[in-house]
Amino acid sequence: MKNLFLMLTSVLIIQSCKKSSETDPVMAAANVYVAGYALTATSSVGTVWKNGIAAGITIGTNASEADAIYVSGNDVYVAGREFNGSKYTMKVWKNGVASSITSGLNYALLNSIFVSGADVYVAGYEDSGTPLTGFINVAKVWKNGVATSLTSGAIDAAAGGVFVSGNDVYVVGTEKAGTADYIAKLWKNGVPTSLTNGLRAGFASSVYVAGTDVYVAGTEGNGTVSVAKVWKNGVATSLSNVTNNASANSIFVSGTDVYVAGIEYNGTNNVAKVWKNGVSTSLSNGTADARAFSVFVYGTDVYVAGRESSGSITVAKLWKNGVATSLSTSAYTSGALSVFVKAP
Repeated sequence: MKNLFLMLTSVLIIQSCKKSSETDPVMAAANVYVAGYALTATSSVGTVWKNGIAAGITIGTNASEADAIYVSGNDVYVAGREFNGSKYTMKVWKNGVASSITSGLNYALLNSIFVSGADVYVAGYEDSGTPLTGFINVAKVWKNGVATSLTSGAIDAAAGGVFVSGNDVYVVGTEKAGTADYIAKLWKNGVPTSLTNGLRAGFASSVYVAGTDVYVAGTEGNGTVSVAKVWKNGVATSLSNVTNNASANSIFVSGTDVYVAGIEYNGTNNVAKVWKNGVSTSLSNGTADARAFSVFVYGTDVYVAGRESSGSITVAKLWKNGVATSLSTSAYTSGALSVFVKAP
């Protein structure tokens, strides 16, 4: 089971939101970091690629996955998970050195990481560990390893993205609305705001703050399909139509331009997409399943991390301005889940 969103909708919603001050367009060179996984014959290996090459940063000695990445100064932070023999322990690796975020006793998942000064924030969820309540997931944000629950644990919830602006901590996710459907949520310093009304399933995957404007990417049901959406200060704009399922998984704001990475079904396969100010560009040709999970803009360059099917496996992909690079040449499945770009 990849995450709560996969259980709730037919489209996978996973992301990592990031911020960088190094977006000066005069900077031609950049270091591009991608986090994800690469399977072997016996296990899954959490992997960090730097400029297209596996960086040699250790992400666990057991089965593991690198789900989100953030680079601050010379430090590389990765949020992910490592198998403990029965379940996965959620961890943050700083330059390959791990700190456990959860005990590994309950199921959990980390979806996003953000570093502000000396503070490391991670968003995700953890189940309540109470069989009588059906192991309800609790949306959480961890600051330097200390968890804050955003929901009570009485109903299912999850946190998808985190962004810090000044002293304010923004987290987005989803929460079940009693007998209604899941509601897309934005928490600012722990105080929730509903982005959807619960009449259709809503999921908020990624958040980006630019000045006084708060941008959220996510998905809301509309009849029989899921529609990719962006909320700016709570006002929704649809990115896809109501013909095929779509999801908005990651958002990045550069100047006046808003970029969103996600997927849209073409009737046969999922197509990896990036939307700029609501106008979509297909990153894959639709002949094989492809998914875009994370977007980062550096100067005039747009980087998208994801995966694309190739025969019987999927291959980790990085698209730069729409041109794809395969990050793995292995005979086993791999995937790219998060991208971060930084000046050298």
